[in-house]
Amino acid sequence: MNIKIINTSGHELPHYETEASAGMDLRANIMESITLAPLERAVIKTGLFIELPMGYEAQVRARSGLAAKKGITVLNAPGTVDADYRGEIGVILVNLSNSAFTVENGERIAQLVIAKHERAEWNQVEALSDTSRGSGGFGSTGTK
Repeated sequence: MNIKIINTSGHELPHYETEASAGMDLRANIMESITLAPLERAVIKTGLFIELPMGYEAQVRARSGLAAKKGITVLNAPGTVDADYRGEIGVILVNLSNSAFTVENGERIAQLVIAKHERAEWNQVEALSDTSRGSGGFGSTGTK
């Protein structure tokens, strides 16, 4: 699939690191470093603008290495870039660690996954079919 992209960052385009990779790394496009104190969040711009085909979204997800090693994650993960959005892709990073973290220009801050999606149409009814789970919520399917 070909996706139109404008790159104003000066960094390389996102790309798949391996043959089986689902995501492509997004890089920070910032004029100066941004330091996130513990529990602080910020929108980090990427310098990327994309035009997705209808029926697709771009999901902005955390990088596992940053999350595991530094406690840095994407706050609204996965963030969704809709097919009709034409603005710059931004990443809402949050620092969940006990130490300050500094984001540098060009740093890999998140990953982008292109995914197909469906559009639902609601069918309002008076009752739903029964299942063995029923209305059991959080933790209701686990064993003791």
